[in-house]
Amino acid sequence: MAKLAVIYYSATGHTYRVAQAVEEGARAAGAQTRLRRVAELAPEAVVAANPGWKAHVAEAAGVPLAAPEDVEWADGYAFGSPTRFGVMAAALKLFFDGLGGLWGRGVMANKPAAAFTGAANPHGGQETTLHTIHNVMYHWGTVIVAPGYTDRVVYAAGGNPYGVSYQAAREGVAVAPEVLEAARYLGGRLARFAAVLTPERSRL
Repeated sequence: MAKLAVIYYSATGHTYRVAQAVEEGARAAGAQTRLRRVAELAPEAVVAANPGWKAHVAEAAGVPLAAPEDVEWADGYAFGSPTRFGVMAAALKLFFDGLGGLWGRGVMANKPAAAFTGAANPHGGQETTLHTIHNVMYHWGTVIVAPGYTDRVVYAAGGNPYGVSYQAAREGVAVAPEVLEAARYLGGRLARFAAVLTPERSRL
């Protein structure tokens, strides 16, 4: 059974919903999973001033914080972040920056990885944000598992071949059902790649 870590940052809950769907898809494909959030960096006063942000921080309090041990444990990864000016959020980048020791030991090499993101606008930097996450994966030597145009659900969710992406609702934390279906598909696809690659990693 492949082991997958779904590690994300979410402010108001949209990316959290997608992370949950990715995990659902991975589990349905037979993977063992860990859903983990990275630590919030924003000052409490900033969070408290945004009702949606404040509500989600309370909602996600029960999700364990991501740790390097989760990365070492996993056979594959799905990383998610809302876009911040076309790049990943600082909270996810800080988590990546703390994994230098594992990178130096080659822990993440030859493991499959995927990414997901979202923004308020349909062209709000989703693709470039996915690429910033992928750039880290290249340095690690992971195997990027993109959805490509491999299933109808990719088209229904907006046709992003690089990873799952959403356009955030203006109010609340609703994510389109088509996006969640694409996220489940990506989770299953990632799990299947991990199942194939895991027994072969020592030979790569």
